[in-house]
Amino acid sequence: MSIDPSLKVRNALARHRNVLTRAERIEALKDEERWSEGDSLLGLPKVAHRKAATGKKDKATKTEETAAETTETTEA
Repeated sequence: MSIDPSLKVRNALARHRNVLTRAERIEALKDEERWSEGDSLLGLPKVAHRKAATGKKDKATKTEETAAETTETTEA
């Protein structure tokens, strides 16, 4: 039985995931220089994966930024 299209979440894969795949864990370990070629793919150490917090801008800041961008594009 399939799910109705109106009930599906559009950005289901774009949201933050707590569990990383093995390839993502290896990539994170390479970045931290904790894994090298030839190491075992099994029994990988844990990798902390935190969601990056983004600050919210107030409306005044947004309007100033968009006004500055429009003046730059019109001058060019």
